[in-house]
Amino acid sequence: MTEKWIKSSYSGPNGGDCIEWAPSTAATTGTVPVRDSKDPHGPALAFDATAWTAFVASVKSGDFDA
Repeated sequence: MTEKWIKSSYSGPNGGDCIEWAPSTAATTGTVPVRDSKDPHGPALAFDATAWTAFVASVKSGDFDA
């Protein structure tokens, strides 16, 4: 079965900094795969779902703003 990748809703419509993730893998394994949407055949990173959730919450709250 081919994995279904979803482009992040925070990625812009004109390319640039875009990531994709595979929600079905996250739901079935507890691991969130993430990759660069401009390089779909390149490597993917895998994060523990709890760690990924904490990271996303930190980004949303502005913890990484310069």
